[in-house]
Amino acid sequence: MHLKRAKKSSRIDPGVLPSGSAAREPAPFGPFGDEQCPKSFSTLRSAKERLYRVLMVIFGILIWIAIGILAAVLLNDPTKRQIVIIDAVYAVVILLFLWISAAVYRATAFGNMLMLGPQQFPDLYEAVVAASRDIGLREPPKTFLYNSNGLFNAFARRLLGGRFVFLTSALVDASSDPQVRFVMGHEVGHLAAGHLNLWMNAIKLPARLVPFLGRAYSRSRETTCDNIGAYLSGDFAGSRSALQMLGCGCRRLNETMNCEAFMAQEAMVPPIFGFLTEIFRNHPRLTRRVANIKDYSALGRR
Repeated sequence: MHLKRAKKSSRIDPGVLPSGSAAREPAPFGPFGDEQCPKSFSTLRSAKERLYRVLMVIFGILIWIAIGILAAVLLNDPTKRQIVIIDAVYAVVILLFLWISAAVYRATAFGNMLMLGPQQFPDLYEAVVAASRDIGLREPPKTFLYNSNGLFNAFARRLLGGRFVFLTSALVDASSDPQVRFVMGHEVGHLAAGHLNLWMNAIKLPARLVPFLGRAYSRSRETTCDNIGAYLSGDFAGSRSALQMLGCGCRRLNETMNCEAFMAQEAMVPPIFGFLTEIFRNHPRLTRRVANIKDYSALGRR
């Protein structure tokens, strides 16, 4: 796939990240951020994520303290000490399983998927490099394209300390250049915003026991990355239609989609059942995501 250069932005420049140099003065993306990003990116983190992230950290710390106190009490009771030992063994087994799973998936990616690079789909690779540079990542994530048998998807992962982005062939095949840039910006945004920070996620892990908080936090992170994707793509219409394509999925109808008509469907969502389905989702529904996309064409121009 040949990605055409964005008309309104100079972001999609050929090349790789220059060693020892920076395109702009870095500034923190925000508290608990995993990378360094331009100052303007601090406005891209959604207000709800800021709130839910603080709540997740607070509840996570409190629950970990409670777990520690309970473990100490049980360890001091000879009749219940075995419970703590068994739970500790389970925890070690789970961690070992997660490590092995990550190693297996990493091996599968290198052995069966196509890794983007200067010699492999260079246009797509340059888009990843440009998004990484503009968001302030120290180096672009290893990005893979794989045959999804028609499944539309893209996701970012941390595997054994490395940063990875995965794109399905169906998504790239059916999407336009601006739409692909939005998707790449969205996934790179997860890495830059600290959403895959191992230690912070470990602190926040027990907070997912709080009803609905974990899913609300997940939805707010998706809004943040939609903002980042729209900013990096430099294309308002392309960003909105990229999200709409997740619902359409049809290459033939891509250019004839009407975002205004799609957003109007939001008013048809039944309030009660719309709310009930939303609170159990990790992603906001598409009509809301499309409506929330802002035009960042006037921001951050170099």
